[in-house]
Amino acid sequence: MTLPFSNARTGGKILVDQLLIHGADMAFCVPGESYLEVLDALFDVRDRFKLVNARHEAGAANMAEAYGKLTGRPGICMVTRGPGACHASVGVHTAFQDSTPMILLIGQVGRDMMDREAFQEIDYRQMFGPVAKWAAQIDVTARIPEYIARAFHIATSGRPGPVVLALPEDMLTEVTQAGDAVCYRPTQPAAPPQAFAPIRELLDGAKKPMILAGGPGWSDRACAQLQDFAEANGIPVATSFRRQDTFDNRSSCFAGDLGTSGPPALVQRFKEADLLFVIGARLGEMTTQGYTILSAPTARPRLVHVHADADELGKVFTPDIAVLSSADNFMAGLAECRWFAADRWSSWRKSARTDYLNAVAAPDCTRALDLAAAMIELGKRIGDNAIVTLDAGNHTGWPQRYLTYARPGRQIGPTNGAMGYSVPAAVAASLVHPDRIVIGCVGDGGFMMSGQEISTAVQHGGKPIILLFNNNMYGTIRMHQEREHPSRVVGTDLVNPDFVAMAKAMGAHAERITRTGDFTPALERAIAADRPALIELCTDPEQISTRTTIANLRLAAEQRQTKAAAD
Repeated sequence: MTLPFSNARTGGKILVDQLLIHGADMAFCVPGESYLEVLDALFDVRDRFKLVNARHEAGAANMAEAYGKLTGRPGICMVTRGPGACHASVGVHTAFQDSTPMILLIGQVGRDMMDREAFQEIDYRQMFGPVAKWAAQIDVTARIPEYIARAFHIATSGRPGPVVLALPEDMLTEVTQAGDAVCYRPTQPAAPPQAFAPIRELLDGAKKPMILAGGPGWSDRACAQLQDFAEANGIPVATSFRRQDTFDNRSSCFAGDLGTSGPPALVQRFKEADLLFVIGARLGEMTTQGYTILSAPTARPRLVHVHADADELGKVFTPDIAVLSSADNFMAGLAECRWFAADRWSSWRKSARTDYLNAVAAPDCTRALDLAAAMIELGKRIGDNAIVTLDAGNHTGWPQRYLTYARPGRQIGPTNGAMGYSVPAAVAASLVHPDRIVIGCVGDGGFMMSGQEISTAVQHGGKPIILLFNNNMYGTIRMHQEREHPSRVVGTDLVNPDFVAMAKAMGAHAERITRTGDFTPALERAIAADRPALIELCTDPEQISTRTTIANLRLAAEQRQTKAAAD
């Protein structure tokens, strides 16, 4: 087929045209000379496509990953070669472990310079192969439409994840004729009608069933369908790590999250269950509490596992029933199933609910700043459609434990435990949903990794409210130190700058809070500021987590040592 000459474009122009065809409306970048032609092509479509230039490639990648979580469409990140790609790799790893659709576009050295260790040259197919669904390089300009279409398809189909494409600089400047692709359509497996009867049969024989919901791609509709099914049949539901928004926490069936801040009794409850009904979640280390709530390879208790990736079904634990289906498609078939009387497992369900309610009740606190009380007040103010972003660290225990989640509100956090995620994720969330309150929770250590992205929010009109939990330490590692090597503190203390002055210098509203009573007024002022805001929460270092103190950790270690000596 001969294409008209008018279809001839630079590689950069072809690539941008494909992004628009596939519905992309935003990208996050740190600009680089290796993909100038792409940047130039974006200038011509700036009325249809928002380019957000971040302050660091890790920030840009985390913004793209958060975009993917929120929209279900691939978050687009653009970085330059070498150091730029290395910085962005953390976002790719997060997208991989969190099953988030994302496309990372990397400028590359010219094709005539490859394999000579040219300036900033890396083979990205090797570098990203283990942490991306697909890593490739576009060497033929006319094939850009093919590669971009495939990237969108792979990123969103089956188990979603990141795709990495390297773009040689001279390929982007080359002019060629190329036919455009058509808009991608994700391919997701669906359970056949006959898949449901065996599940009903297994449930019918269960005395202590538990549903575990999580993983990617849950639409608001599917979340509502899961709630309808659980409540109609009276089955308790827990969510996997940082997927608490999958199930309305106010439901009488909600039993907590099987992560780091759920009810301690929940782990034991899963071990006592005689049937686990897992929908959408991977059975990885966090979800299974170090692979302890199930036996391997033959799963005990009985296991029904529903997942969009065939490789996840039986990967560690062999299920009694394996169903290849996305959560959305599966719930469409399960939603109308009213199999059992709602009171069939009432005692089991009520006890699970009681454990959860006891776990989220605010304990007595004599400290000047009661973080549990502050989070409860925060939950009352932000409403049902707020977006909460989380970082890594013990401080996240407070928003995970004391905030109540339900759709359309969202909880956005890295299940791979990446520090420095929350601030850029909050910036992206605020740009994607400018009409919603966005709360970003971050520790002092994580903030110093990516807090400069507040400047990105100021520049591009985002209005996230950052809650900075400051205890002058890397708290999670300090907790592990005190548990394993009490009082031998090294490498975890932090001397911090004036965070309020720092945020104000970037153009944000900023305040410092040391007392519980000051939190709600400060929150109201932050919301009213109508621009990025930071509230520094000066926390007591002794309160190392929501459930213990440094003194208690040292006492427990001393008791273990005494017992070991006696034995």
